[in-house]
Formats: sequence, C-alpha cells, structure tokens
Amino acid sequence: MNYLLAAFLGAVQGLTEFLPVSSSGHLVLFQNLFGLNQNELFFDICLHAGTLVAVVVVFARPIGRIFKALGRLPETAGTSGIGFALNNNEDLRLAWLIFWASLPTAIMGLFFSKTAETLFSSSLLVGLMLIVTGGVLWLTRKRRSGGKQILQVTVSDALLVGLVQGLAIVPGISRSGSTIAAALLLGMDRRVAGRFSFLICLPAIVGATLLGVKDASIATGMPAGAVVAGSLTAAVAGYLALVFLLRVVDSGRLYRFAPYCWLVGIAAVGISLI
Repeated sequence: MNYLLAAFLGAVQGLTEFLPVSSSGHLVLFQNLFGLNQNELFFDICLHAGTLVAVVVVFARPIGRIFKALGRLPETAGTSGIGFALNNNEDLRLAWLIFWASLPTAIMGLFFSKTAETLFSSSLLVGLMLIVTGGVLWLTRKRRSGGKQILQVTVSDALLVGLVQGLAIVPGISRSGSTIAAALLLGMDRRVAGRFSFLICLPAIVGATLLGVKDASIATGMPAGAVVAGSLTAAVAGYLALVFLLRVVDSGRLYRFAPYCWLVGIAAVGISLI
C-alpha cells in the first residue's frame, strides 16, 4: 500500500466515521474495489485512533467537565446523595447515561463483531445495509426542534441508543446515523441527540481499537510513513466531518444523507450482481 492510497483510505475513514454513511461499509467496498486483503486493511486500527483524536478535540470541554464532575462525585454525593446528584447535575447525568449506553455496545462488540464482519463483508450485503441506513435517516425528517434535555433522558433511552450503536458492527449500518436517528426518535433534543451520539462513541472506538490490537498480527508490511499518513488524514477529515455533521443535526437536516446511502447501496448491490 502506497502513501497516497493510505491517505485516501484515511480520508474515507475520517469522513464516513462521522457522516451518517457507514465507515465500515465504505471500507469494505473500497477493499473489494482495490483488491486489498484484510491484513493490508488492518491499519484500520490506526485510522480509528485518528478519528478518536477528532472526537476528543471537538468535545474537549464537555469531556473535561465530565471528568471534573466525576472527581467531585464523593463530595457531591456526600452532600446531597448520589441519586439527587445524578438527576440534577448535567455532567454527572451525562456520564451515567454514557455508561449505560456503552453496556449493550460492549456486549455486542465482544460476542458478535467477528461474526458480523464475516457474514456481512460482501458488497451485496453492505449495499443492502446502506439502503436500510438510508431508510432510518429518512425517518428523522419530521422531527421538530425541542425535546428531551440531558436531565430528562432516561437510562432506558440510553440502553436503546447503545443497542442501536451495537448493531452498527454490521458493515453498511452507520453508527452515527443510526444512533442520532434513534435518539431523535426517542424524543431527544437535536443538540442533545448529536452530542450524546458522539460522546458514547468514545468508549466504543477505544474498545474496538484495543480489541483490534489484542487480536491483530500487525505484520502487514506497510511502511510506517503510510500508517502515519492515513492516521493523520483520518484525524483531520474526521474533525471536519464531525463539526459539519453537528451543524446538520442541529438544523434538522440529517435525513438529507438518505439519498446518498440509497444511491451507493443500490450501486453496490447492482455491481455485486453483475
């Protein structure tokens, strides 16, 4: 793999990781297009690390507030009780909801990710899942502004969004698109839905990266410079895509990505059947 291809795949990963069009689905399609094998594409671990940096940079302030609130939890709980704190402190409530949303994601990732990648790594099935993603995005077009703020989001809401995030292990199902759509359909405010979706992806990306490193034999023969080029491109592209998508979600236009998913999905299905 040369530097240009590595940077291109990094850009694909960075853009599609956050735009609601399925990064795993696009990587499978490009894997088949370029004739790459799984070992050559395994530097996807490093690309995920690049997108993780993008999330941390964009959400540095809320992440900092969460850790600060957690650090003060013993004092806060001692004063007013932990139940009161979780129901009245937005940062603690957000940390609590992220924890619950991460549980179903972690369970599905641990037990079903390899099966999903094996069963759904063909262009045909990726295309079908992209069509499904487009349908889910289209359902959000009638969601009005307003809705649940973070203190009004329940644990069951968080579990359902986390379950949907877990389903995104299937290539072609967009993690960001499906989780934001689920949050909106559960009645969350647009701004809350977008930010909650990306904050719960932090544990998911970290977990997926650690599992990949644990299971990997990273003897791909790729030049270190190509890995760096891909990772940096993923970080920059991911940052730009994340900032852009947050604005799209805030404006209520998430559904406009549906035609793209349908188009790519239909094309993938058509090509695979030729």
